[in-house]
Amino acid sequence: MRALFDFIARQYHWMMLIVLEGLSLMLLFQFNHYQGSVWLTNANSVVGYLMEQEQRMLNYLSLTDVNAELSHRNMLLEHNIKVLTAELNRLTHDSTFTERKVASQLAGVELIPAKVVNNSVRLHDNYITINRGSVDGVQPEMGVVSGTGVVGIVYMTSDHYSIVLPLLNSKSRLSSRLRGSNYFGYLRWDGRNPLSTILDDIPHHARCKVGDVVETSGYSSVFPSGIFIGRVSRIENSEDGMGYQLHVRLGIDFANLQDVSVIATRGHGEQQELEEQAH
Repeated sequence: MRALFDFIARQYHWMMLIVLEGLSLMLLFQFNHYQGSVWLTNANSVVGYLMEQEQRMLNYLSLTDVNAELSHRNMLLEHNIKVLTAELNRLTHDSTFTERKVASQLAGVELIPAKVVNNSVRLHDNYITINRGSVDGVQPEMGVVSGTGVVGIVYMTSDHYSIVLPLLNSKSRLSSRLRGSNYFGYLRWDGRNPLSTILDDIPHHARCKVGDVVETSGYSSVFPSGIFIGRVSRIENSEDGMGYQLHVRLGIDFANLQDVSVIATRGHGEQQELEEQAH
């Protein structure tokens, strides 16, 4: 306490000066309108400047939260844009000749629409899972198509899902023919290119060329005749030299397959049972 009294005693004249200066300024601003208005204007300017700087600092400190909110909104906007773009493409889609041809070939046939929920293209034996099963009327040995051609054959079903044996499976053997002729063979996949398969057993005397259409032969109860499969991309001799081996460029990009339809063929089980009895 003595140190405080000693400090006040040493600085007494400065403290008195500050007090008197403050008192004089108060009297000056209080009883003189001009000086008072000048003081208030300058004081308000200083206070406004300080408040502005404080707000800028607060805004800067809250940038993290603002950026997080903007990022969230951007993600929502991007999702909405994708949904709207997909719907716009669906509504304004101009059907290709192949799609119109497939649609005309399936006119009058009962189709069960389905979505692909699982798919693979890089394996030697690929499978596709769709979201329709026995409850929806799907049965094994039913054909599966898309808007651009043949997908495969239903392999097995549960109540609400089905496994499809696609063309990209080494076990797949689909009776196929060259469009405009009666020459047919069996389509198989060699496990290499997911965009291409091989058509065997086409005789040498068959007239074929690159670009010819390959379609279903109709020699089974699974697919009607004339469903587009692909186009001939290369012609080679078969391994035994008895015919041609045609490389077929598929009409379906299986890696991007999303929507399919199951052909609900009536009586296909009866035909299959009868043919098995004959053998």
